[in-house]
Amino acid sequence: MKKIIFRLILLTVFILIATVTYLSTVGIETKSFNSQIKEKINKLDPNLDLELKTVKLILNPINFTVDVKTIGPNLIYRSKKLEIETAKTKILLKYILQNKFALNNLEISTKSIQLKNLLSFIRVVKNSPELLILETIVKTGHVVADINIEFDENGKIKNNYSISGFLKDGNLSLLKKISADKINFLFEIKDNQTKLNEINLVLNEKKLSSSSIEIDNSKKDIEINGDFSSKDLKFNKSDLSLISDLFSYEIMFESINFTTKNDFSFILDKKYKIKNLKITSKVNLHELSAKNNFDIKSILPDLSKNILLKNHLINIIYEKDKFDISGKGSALFQKEESNIDYIYKKNKEVINFKANLDVGKNPFKLSFINYQKKKNLDSKIKLEIISNDQKQFLIKELDYIENKNKFLLRNILLNKEFKIENLDKINLEFKDVENKVNQIEITRNENIFFLKGSSFNANKLIEDLLDSKEDKKFELFNKNLDLNINIDKVFIDDEYLLNNLSGKIYFKKNNINDANLSAFFSNDEKFTFTVNTNNEGKVTTLYSAKAKPFVKRYKFIKGYDGGYLDFYSVNKNNKSNSKLKIYDFNLKELPALTKLLTLASLQGIADLLSGEGIGFDEFEMNFENQNNLTTINEIYAIGPAISILMEGYVEKNKLVSLRGTLVPATTINKAIGTIPILGKILVGKKTGEGVFGVSFKIKGPPKDLETTVNPIKTLTPRFITRTLEKIKK
Repeated sequence: MKKIIFRLILLTVFILIATVTYLSTVGIETKSFNSQIKEKINKLDPNLDLELKTVKLILNPINFTVDVKTIGPNLIYRSKKLEIETAKTKILLKYILQNKFALNNLEISTKSIQLKNLLSFIRVVKNSPELLILETIVKTGHVVADINIEFDENGKIKNNYSISGFLKDGNLSLLKKISADKINFLFEIKDNQTKLNEINLVLNEKKLSSSSIEIDNSKKDIEINGDFSSKDLKFNKSDLSLISDLFSYEIMFESINFTTKNDFSFILDKKYKIKNLKITSKVNLHELSAKNNFDIKSILPDLSKNILLKNHLINIIYEKDKFDISGKGSALFQKEESNIDYIYKKNKEVINFKANLDVGKNPFKLSFINYQKKKNLDSKIKLEIISNDQKQFLIKELDYIENKNKFLLRNILLNKEFKIENLDKINLEFKDVENKVNQIEITRNENIFFLKGSSFNANKLIEDLLDSKEDKKFELFNKNLDLNINIDKVFIDDEYLLNNLSGKIYFKKNNINDANLSAFFSNDEKFTFTVNTNNEGKVTTLYSAKAKPFVKRYKFIKGYDGGYLDFYSVNKNNKSNSKLKIYDFNLKELPALTKLLTLASLQGIADLLSGEGIGFDEFEMNFENQNNLTTINEIYAIGPAISILMEGYVEKNKLVSLRGTLVPATTINKAIGTIPILGKILVGKKTGEGVFGVSFKIKGPPKDLETTVNPIKTLTPRFITRTLEKIKK
């Protein structure tokens, strides 16, 4: 009997072990719990349903639990179906024995779900404008996820849930010209924390990656931080058209190639507005090419059509009220590379910019002061600009240094139109292309400016003023300006200089309103320049004991010598009436006059002009200027050989129309000699011989003048009157 009992016990234990082993490894399939599982799911949301097939039970004898697993169920919410690979849960063994179902946890592994379908399903569960937008821009992509959920005693989901998985081959169409393709990343969601890892995507055919992006939703607002990087990114002209649109000034980008690594963080409030954005970036700019739209070839003679930046290491920090950029590298503006380093700092409205440019052996010109750097010499530019409100810009420091040549500017205040509001100091020390030493300085004492120095070469400045083909108004200053001048030596050409140039100039709205300047040539010969403005207009006078340095600049006059110059002009309502007088001078070559004398058969005088020259006692010109039209009321010149009376007009750069009378001195003597009593007194009893004179016309474009002449038999009363006036003097 004992043996039978022992064998029964042994058999029972064996059956029990076998059963436990079988249930622990193979398990059993049943549908008896389907209704209870669906009931629990339905309690979470009445619209939520679970479509179950056979449920498999596997015993866990150690924990006295049973693992419940189903394959291929479908989660349904308001007719929207979501396919699931597996769903698992654990149930205490005692509840199984009691034929009860208590859901403690749920583990779901999804199939590969279309991202668009997933968003559509979520929108049915909980709709929002953001999900609608997201569903609209999503084109393709697959999601696989593992979801772990625990339930409390009341069947509610605990906060320790976790969702992990990956997105593969996502595709978004963000804007008309922007698309994101091949989006791949791992994700992990726990309570209010979301992590995205190993992110890779292609943005407009450019590869971007991120090691991690973290989203914290535990507080009132959402906190997001992470990184993104790119290697050897290349953008062509069409790609960069999007960037060009961000600049108010038209920058024509051609290409860019760079590598970048960036860290970022920001807060997203409940209205999905970005706050506290912070970005730190390290950029290795391999090469950037942009079309050069700057018209500064007069300063940089070898200026290229494209600007090229190469091998720049750039650090960028951006956060609220702060934007910092620092970098250095090479720049190709001309034929030779230049090195540049720069720092840009913006704190709220305050901007500070510093830069150092090594011009190298590239040429550099400042034509208006006749300076040009030699190509074989190095030069450097140092710049610092400060702005407190972006309405004014203070050039705190601008230095250009090349060998012994120095251009130093301090505290130049500009308004937003880049007109000068104020300045503290400008110091120029340089040797110009004529090998003249220039040393001048501009300083300020309250509202009065002082221009002083030991020497200045004004040759090029005078030449530019006389040769100007357009009426240019340089609005450099935004305020009226009192300028005191005191310069020891002023070179006005390669032969003449003025000593002790001194006086004052008052500028009103960038025009000379009043002026009083004086200086001396050698032997104390005087030079004066005055401007006086009143209700009658602007009166300008110029007197120079040496006329040659001014007259010889006109290319059609050659071989000019001697004489002094007196000029007077009144300007009112943009119309000027002027008188120019030149006394006691000699001409050796004047092509227009030579042609006129030849046509008039006055070859002897023409030969004299090309030989030892023709002397004139006086030249007087009365003329009016308005816009581009110069009306010559009268030109009269008298000398020992000939006299000329002329009038007409000149339309600037378009047309010349002159007519007049030319008479040899012998004819004048003969004609005046016939006047009773007066003729004998002025001329004497003997009369000259030769051709009587000619009338002439000169007309045509400035470079294609046509001259016609006709002999005359009598002199006009006007000619005789003007001649008598001059002879009496």
